[in-house]
Amino acid sequence: MIAVLLLPYLLAPFYRAGHPVSALMAWRWLTGAPVSRQWIDLSAISPALPRTVVASEDAKFCSHHGVDWEALREVIDDAEDGEVARGGSTITQQVAKNLFLWPGRSVIRKGLEIPLAMWIDLVLGKPRVLEIYLNIAELGPSGQFGAEAGAIHAFGRSASTLSPREAALLAAILPNPVKRSARNPGPGVRRLAGTYTARAQAQGLQRCWQENRAS
Repeated sequence: MIAVLLLPYLLAPFYRAGHPVSALMAWRWLTGAPVSRQWIDLSAISPALPRTVVASEDAKFCSHHGVDWEALREVIDDAEDGEVARGGSTITQQVAKNLFLWPGRSVIRKGLEIPLAMWIDLVLGKPRVLEIYLNIAELGPSGQFGAEAGAIHAFGRSASTLSPREAALLAAILPNPVKRSARNPGPGVRRLAGTYTARAQAQGLQRCWQENRAS
């Protein structure tokens, strides 16, 4: 049992390179479900996409160490007050879950996810964490994973050429690209995209994911 728990910590440093796949992608392959993913390096992605995804998913990505403790406390407080729990997961936590854990909400999974996210942040660094996230996030209704497959499905072109609005539309379909569409966005998705575009511009996010890009 201890060996199983330690395995993600042993594997994480090897993810500094290569093209890792998520547990969901692997499961779909095993079950014969369609999977489309074309890896694209962070340096090749239109800057609008990482900027907007960070603004929409994890505004403190550049400053926390894998876990946004303030957001986590707010989720716990909401749950104690009987309110519908918000996500509260950072991009790094989502990478930890997608690579090594399982979907759904449970105290056990969250307990495993938090220290693993802190370890991943330490051994991989911000640029690599964001690069992995943008290549394993589900971004299409029929097995499209990652920015490149999502952009091609929604807009018919590479993630390297996305406009700020197109990037915001992709960000707006997270985390449910089956019910939300960037190709044919409804009013809710368009409204979210507008909010995310404004948020990315207003926050003036430092581009921490660009640091050490050449390393």
